[in-house]
Amino acid sequence: MQQQNIPEETTSFVGRAAELAQLTAALREQRLITLVGGAGVGKSRLALHALHTLHSLHKPPGKHVPQPRPGAAPREETGTLYWADLWPLRTDELLAATVADALGIFDHSPRIPLDALCGWVADRTVLLALDSCEHLVPYCCHLVGELLTACPNLTVLATSRQPLGAVREAVLPVPPLAPATEGVTLFRQRAEAVGRPLHALADRRLATQLCTRLDGVPLALELAAAQLRHHTLAETADRIRSGLDLPDDPGHLGPCDNPRRPARHSAVRTAVGWSHELCRPTERLLWARLTVFPAAFDAALAEQVCTGGPLTGDELRSALAGLVHKSVVTAEDGSYRLLDTIREYGRMWLRELGESHQVAARHAAAVVELSRKARAEWLGARQQTWYERMEELYHDVREALRFLLDSDPAAALELAGNVAFFWVCCGHLYETHHYLELALACTDGPSGARTQGLWTLGLARLLQGDHEAGHTFAELTRQAALATRDEEGLRQAAYLEGLAALFTGRPLAALAAADAALRDTRATPGPAFGSTLCRLVRVFALTGAGRLKEARREAETLREECVHLGEFWTRSYTDYQLALIALFENRAGAAGSHARDMLDAKRRIGDRFGIALGLELLATAWAQQGRPELAALAYGAGAQHWDMVGHPQRGTPEVAPLRDEGQARARTELGDTAYEALFRRALHADRDQVLAWATHPDPEPGL
Repeated sequence: MQQQNIPEETTSFVGRAAELAQLTAALREQRLITLVGGAGVGKSRLALHALHTLHSLHKPPGKHVPQPRPGAAPREETGTLYWADLWPLRTDELLAATVADALGIFDHSPRIPLDALCGWVADRTVLLALDSCEHLVPYCCHLVGELLTACPNLTVLATSRQPLGAVREAVLPVPPLAPATEGVTLFRQRAEAVGRPLHALADRRLATQLCTRLDGVPLALELAAAQLRHHTLAETADRIRSGLDLPDDPGHLGPCDNPRRPARHSAVRTAVGWSHELCRPTERLLWARLTVFPAAFDAALAEQVCTGGPLTGDELRSALAGLVHKSVVTAEDGSYRLLDTIREYGRMWLRELGESHQVAARHAAAVVELSRKARAEWLGARQQTWYERMEELYHDVREALRFLLDSDPAAALELAGNVAFFWVCCGHLYETHHYLELALACTDGPSGARTQGLWTLGLARLLQGDHEAGHTFAELTRQAALATRDEEGLRQAAYLEGLAALFTGRPLAALAAADAALRDTRATPGPAFGSTLCRLVRVFALTGAGRLKEARREAETLREECVHLGEFWTRSYTDYQLALIALFENRAGAAGSHARDMLDAKRRIGDRFGIALGLELLATAWAQQGRPELAALAYGAGAQHWDMVGHPQRGTPEVAPLRDEGQARARTELGDTAYEALFRRALHADRDQVLAWATHPDPEPGL
């Protein structure tokens, strides 16, 4: 089986043979399985290990195997595993969009995310894991019900502290580890990992007593083992035996509807609270403040948000290292995160300190500042870095927007406008549309942020296929820019107007809009965002109008400037145009070279829409070169990406005849059966493998 975005297993998996066998069997017989258990009991770990086991066995997740269409080649897809983290979500408003992101769906249609999900999964064989559903149970129940109804070959594995309550849900309880056997094994392994192996018989007896006291709950055992870095096993066991007078907050560390919790929840509270008590005061303060991060974070952002009072820069770095050593914070590849239960406990203490609003405001301010830098440095050598950074900060941006919409709508509008071009490129069109509409509705009066917001909302609507909205928002952007004498906004309005004209097959209108904007702003020194976009529209328009020599000359000039700047987005579209021009001029070799350059640039910034465009041009170049096997594979790869993107038009109108001609040529040379087999092989291949194959200078005629 293929797997996409499944987290790695970073520690050993202990025990659970019976539960794993039961889950594996259920995944072959049931379509919805929910692993249910208390906080820290290991639901996510069991689900993750089961998925890795399935992947290693290369077996499909369910018995619902789709049949090929009559006359088509046999289906080669064996199923794909996906993992969606739901714990960063505070509310349900972007639940479906979050799951779509996990499946790699970069929908460019006006559909709501749930419809896009159902349309993309359709009859694919998919196993989808939804991790941490407990705070969104009714919404997850509805989402899963809709998906299972519409997608006959979908299997869902959920983890939650309570069942979803869905029809035909198979609920598998996840108990703690057996304290005297599996629990001790886990504790001994983790103790050895921190440099305190348990060799003596007395130590093993103490370990058994401790594991029994902690009820075999894995999170409690992990936290207890982490304390061996600083305390002896005897001290640790004494501490656990004595218990602690811990704050009891039923709404946080146990099931929401059960204040009389079983003993294992007391074990978690004891271990988490004990870890908290053993922290230095500054470590406790940092623990509380770190709960503002909805997902993973890096040390620089933590320092920017969490310093203050006794937490100086040096002390914060020391405290962060201490929390990592105590297993309160997990660290991997330069990033950090808090487990759900530990975050909940820290949030309780943040409320007790009275700092919740203050820390959230600092977090939002830090995100806004980063977004300003990203926008200012978009047209330059740090562009790729900022695309990666904005994707890393995706959950932080959403959290900051949620906070600012209530506390500072003007700042929310600025933030949404700053990140929107990055989000649009990376396929977050629904989120862009959602937050910009909210922010625009909460603000009024002319401002640069409002101009930017109107422009980007129009761009999102246009890329979702609403061409009329492109014209409407171009005019709204122009009016807003005139009100503030914003020349950059005027150029962006012209770009939006020109792009709308290009999508509707009116290249001369696009050329007129771009020329008017560039004629009025030629004196502007150096490259600028709006003028660069207008120059790109001009290249597209010249190509669409058949003025190929002019288009090639201007595209080559613009490309050279982009190479000098170290910029990729504009450069990739100049390569797209140069490939298209070469195809019109029957220079298939040059077209293929430019298409590969475009794909490499789009890969760097995560632009799946651009990748889909580039794959089809590359396929057409190979078809013109008499390489039908490669063409069929590339057309299949392009179809795979168009499925993810969901764009109704697949580029500007002049591309369609070239695509149709290339597909017909490759199909004629190969025959229908051979063409379909190659096409379907690429259609269901691993996305990254396909892209690596396509960008190779001399790819093999296979995947």
